[in-house]
Amino acid sequence: MARRGDQHGPSLVSEVETAISGQGRMGVFADSGRNRTFDYQAGDVGYVPFAMGHYIENTGSTPLRLLEMFLAPRFEDVSLAQWMALTPGELVRNHLNLNDTVMNSLRKEKQPIFRP
Repeated sequence: MARRGDQHGPSLVSEVETAISGQGRMGVFADSGRNRTFDYQAGDVGYVPFAMGHYIENTGSTPLRLLEMFLAPRFEDVSLAQWMALTPGELVRNHLNLNDTVMNSLRKEKQPIFRP
Protein backbone atom coordinates (compact mmCIF):
# COMPACT_ATOMS: atom_id res chain seq x y z
CA MET A 1 0.00 0.00 0.00
CA ALA A 2 2.12 2.88 1.18
CA ARG A 3 5.78 3.53 0.78
CA ARG A 4 7.81 3.46 3.97
CA GLY A 5 7.11 6.67 5.84
CA ASP A 6 4.61 8.07 3.34
CA GLN A 7 3.09 11.22 4.83
CA HIS A 8 0.21 13.45 4.01
CA GLY A 9 -1.86 15.97 5.81
CA PRO A 10 -3.28 17.81 7.39
CA SER A 11 -6.48 16.01 6.51
CA LEU A 12 -9.13 18.21 4.99
CA VAL A 13 -11.72 15.88 6.52
CA SER A 14 -11.69 13.15 9.16
CA GLU A 15 -10.59 9.69 7.99
CA VAL A 16 -11.40 6.17 9.13
CA GLU A 17 -8.96 3.46 8.01
CA THR A 18 -9.43 -0.28 8.29
CA ALA A 19 -6.51 -2.64 7.79
CA ILE A 20 -7.53 -5.38 5.34
CA SER A 21 -4.23 -7.28 5.34
CA GLY A 22 -0.65 -6.88 6.49
CA GLN A 23 0.64 -4.89 9.40
CA GLY A 24 1.66 -1.30 9.76
CA ARG A 25 2.16 1.78 11.83
CA MET A 26 0.27 5.04 11.70
CA GLY A 27 1.54 8.28 13.20
CA VAL A 28 -0.93 11.10 13.73
CA PHE A 29 0.45 14.54 14.55
CA ALA A 30 -0.93 17.94 15.48
CA ASP A 31 0.54 21.28 16.48
CA SER A 32 2.87 21.91 19.43
CA GLY A 33 4.56 18.51 19.05
CA ARG A 34 1.45 16.53 19.98
CA ASN A 35 1.47 13.13 18.28
CA ARG A 36 0.52 9.48 18.65
CA THR A 37 1.86 6.38 16.94
CA PHE A 38 -0.18 3.19 16.61
CA ASP A 39 0.77 -0.27 15.36
CA TYR A 40 -2.02 -2.21 13.70
CA GLN A 41 -2.80 -5.34 11.72
CA ALA A 42 -5.63 -6.81 9.65
CA GLY A 43 -8.99 -6.07 11.27
CA ASP A 44 -7.86 -2.99 13.21
CA VAL A 45 -9.47 0.41 12.64
CA GLY A 46 -7.71 3.78 12.81
CA TYR A 47 -9.13 7.29 12.99
CA VAL A 48 -7.46 10.52 11.84
CA PRO A 49 -9.24 13.65 13.07
CA PHE A 50 -9.83 16.64 10.80
CA ALA A 51 -6.78 18.89 10.29
CA MET A 52 -4.20 16.40 11.59
CA GLY A 53 -1.25 15.26 9.53
CA HIS A 54 -0.40 11.59 9.48
CA TYR A 55 1.74 8.92 7.91
CA ILE A 56 1.31 5.21 7.23
CA GLU A 57 4.23 2.80 7.22
CA ASN A 58 4.21 -0.84 6.18
CA THR A 59 6.10 -2.62 8.98
CA GLY A 60 5.49 -6.16 7.74
CA SER A 61 6.94 -8.37 5.05
CA THR A 62 3.71 -8.51 3.01
CA PRO A 63 1.74 -5.69 1.34
CA LEU A 64 -0.29 -3.48 3.67
CA ARG A 65 -3.80 -3.02 2.31
CA LEU A 66 -6.15 -0.44 3.77
CA LEU A 67 -9.69 0.65 3.18
CA GLU A 68 -9.82 4.40 3.72
CA MET A 69 -13.13 6.17 4.27
CA PHE A 70 -13.41 9.93 4.18
CA LEU A 71 -16.24 11.80 5.80
CA ALA A 72 -16.79 14.02 2.76
CA PRO A 73 -18.49 13.83 -0.64
CA ARG A 74 -15.12 13.95 -2.45
CA PHE A 75 -11.48 13.15 -1.68
CA GLU A 76 -8.75 15.78 -1.38
CA ASP A 77 -5.42 15.55 0.40
CA VAL A 78 -2.29 17.56 0.97
CA SER A 79 1.05 15.79 0.58
CA LEU A 80 3.33 16.74 3.47
CA ALA A 81 6.44 16.03 1.38
CA GLN A 82 5.14 18.20 -1.47
CA TRP A 83 4.20 20.98 0.95
CA MET A 84 7.72 20.87 2.43
CA ALA A 85 9.29 20.92 -1.06
CA LEU A 86 7.26 24.00 -2.02
CA THR A 87 8.17 25.86 1.19
CA PRO A 88 11.45 27.82 1.16
CA GLY A 89 14.17 25.28 1.94
CA GLU A 90 15.86 27.43 4.56
CA LEU A 91 12.65 27.50 6.63
CA VAL A 92 12.10 23.75 6.38
CA ARG A 93 15.75 22.89 7.10
CA ASN A 94 16.02 25.21 10.12
CA HIS A 95 12.66 24.52 11.74
CA LEU A 96 12.72 20.75 11.28
CA ASN A 97 16.49 20.29 11.59
CA LEU A 98 16.68 18.25 8.36
CA ASN A 99 19.88 17.16 6.65
CA ASP A 100 20.77 17.44 2.95
CA THR A 101 19.70 13.84 2.22
CA VAL A 102 16.15 14.50 3.41
CA MET A 103 15.95 17.93 1.78
CA ASN A 104 17.13 16.54 -1.58
CA SER A 105 14.53 13.76 -1.47
CA LEU A 106 11.58 16.20 -1.36
CA ARG A 107 9.69 16.52 -4.66
CA LYS A 108 7.57 19.46 -5.78
CA GLU A 109 5.33 17.16 -7.80
CA LYS A 110 2.79 15.15 -5.85
CA GLN A 111 3.80 11.51 -5.56
CA PRO A 112 1.07 8.84 -5.54
CA ILE A 113 0.69 6.93 -2.29
CA PHE A 114 -0.43 3.72 -3.96
CA ARG A 115 0.17 1.65 -7.05
CA PRO A 116 -2.70 0.10 -9.02
